[in-house]
Amino acid sequence: MVRGGDFPYRATWRGRMATRKPKAAQGGELAAAPPMEFRKTNEAIGLRVREGKLSLLTRKVFNVMMYHAQELKDPGVNAPIDTPAAKKYFWMRLSDLARDAHYDSKDTEFLKAQLEELQNIKLLMENERQWTSERLVASVTLVNPMGLKKHSGQVWFGFAFPPEVHELVMAPGTYTRFSIFYQGLLRSGSSLALYEICRRYATNPSKLTLVEAYEHWYGVLSGNPVTLENPPPLYKYFKRDVIRPAIAEINALTDIQVELIEHRVGRRVERIQFRVEHTKQPQLDFAAPPVIDLELMGKIMKFGLSQSEAADVMAQHGDDKVRNAVSFVQARIDHKNSSKLDSPAAYFRWSLKQGAAAAKDLQLQQSSAKGAPPKKGEGPTVMEKFLAARAQEALAVYKELDDDDRKSIFERFREQNTNTAVKLDRGIDNATARSLFSNWYAQELWGQPTVESLAHFIEQFSLGPR
Repeated sequence: MVRGGDFPYRATWRGRMATRKPKAAQGGELAAAPPMEFRKTNEAIGLRVREGKLSLLTRKVFNVMMYHAQELKDPGVNAPIDTPAAKKYFWMRLSDLARDAHYDSKDTEFLKAQLEELQNIKLLMENERQWTSERLVASVTLVNPMGLKKHSGQVWFGFAFPPEVHELVMAPGTYTRFSIFYQGLLRSGSSLALYEICRRYATNPSKLTLVEAYEHWYGVLSGNPVTLENPPPLYKYFKRDVIRPAIAEINALTDIQVELIEHRVGRRVERIQFRVEHTKQPQLDFAAPPVIDLELMGKIMKFGLSQSEAADVMAQHGDDKVRNAVSFVQARIDHKNSSKLDSPAAYFRWSLKQGAAAAKDLQLQQSSAKGAPPKKGEGPTVMEKFLAARAQEALAVYKELDDDDRKSIFERFREQNTNTAVKLDRGIDNATARSLFSNWYAQELWGQPTVESLAHFIEQFSLGPR
């Protein structure tokens, strides 16, 4: 992933056309191909999903579909087969879809799964006169006149929108122009969603988005439905994990600059909005990064995550962060002196959220604040600090586990526990039980402390003699 500090300039786009030929200019020469711009109705910017999920790739694919539909103008153009149904689809080469969505893999099955996911997305649209519930895409199809199982021939992608969506795509009232180029640079779905919303307000005199509750923004940027069963995270985590990375990516790679504005009631952030400015900087040609690194995805799936879960993780976090977390988990799995991980998937999610160094720093601070009071005249030893920090890490890993895994591990702890003075009936709600359990689970996860791990801890936190 290109980071903001490493990339002070932006790129330009070499325009590609859809399958229709460009019109001839005066003098018989072909007119220059315009940039890949499409009109997106403002009603479709910042969609709030009621069912399904908008990932980075599905957002990009839908935008590419809008672009080609507007270029083609009419369904049935370029239809690869002569049937009544084929005349109701917009048609484009599947290779053009993959190229324009910056999908550089040859895994057609995964792309098909993402196309199906578009059909699972349900939207509710409402204005003063009308209430409508529709799917984002009505139908998708793949056709190869030579046969889908053949290695020869051209595979065509056909798609149709539901009635209301079709009108919004083909005849938008108020709209914002977007370039396929900039969406190709962004590496997370939340970055693309925030870019589209802020790009809409870049030409507004106020340069400000609407003020909304942070729960609203979470649903819009994450692409997840917000329900009682699926509430948003605390604002501080939403800001850390979603907003800040999205703003950094947009400011580094696109034609706008975005700034977060928080509206507080007392100390609590209740509502937020964004300030946006259009920027003009020198532009250079460079290739956009791939959307999905399938090799990295395969490593994640080995930990027990499904393909869609792995894709969501890679869309939400940068490849570098995911790669570091994968290495961190794999090193733990390969450690010969440690017991087997109960749930590599939970351990991976925890390491991805915290980051190895940040997690240790956080746990050290917590252990210093919550640990036992030091003896008179001396503080805790380095080993005591190390064990306290490690116990807090183990507790964080435990909280990432599923309910069944947690129950199984706690029962194992109960069977092995020899301290009969501590009551375990309420699980780890009791501080003493929690301390006893976290130290036991740390031992289960990482085994006996090694000289190397203690030395690394001392070096990392400068705990040795000065």
